[in-house]
Amino acid sequence: MLTIGLTDDLAACHALRRVVFIDEQNVDEALEVDGMDDGALHLLARLDGTPVGCARILIAGDTAKIGRVCVLREQRGKGIGQALMCAVVEVLRARVDIRRAKLGAQLHALGFYAGLGFVATGPDYMEAGIAHRDMVLDLLA
Repeated sequence: MLTIGLTDDLAACHALRRVVFIDEQNVDEALEVDGMDDGALHLLARLDGTPVGCARILIAGDTAKIGRVCVLREQRGKGIGQALMCAVVEVLRARVDIRRAKLGAQLHALGFYAGLGFVATGPDYMEAGIAHRDMVLDLLA
């Protein structure tokens, strides 16, 4: 059974992010561990009680920046990422102080996020050695 919700279990989130970003995608640990987790909201996806994915939300004014979205490789293609992102958007829509969400999507994931209603904006850019493009979602629409 898949469960997704807000969590204080940063150790589980860090472990997932280490596997996906540092080990799999070769992101420098100094970039992944950026010191911003304590001021963020975190969602954790668990499959039969085992952590399989997570996301982080940083809030600045009326904008939520979604980041560190990951699902373990062996669990991809099963709808977990979509369910995780839907949960993130649900959490944000429940807050009256948040008007829009933004994220930096890896280029291979543009279609995934577009399918959830996010719209690409601006040029491509490199972050942590990976090509990205910003995307936004109007939460009031």
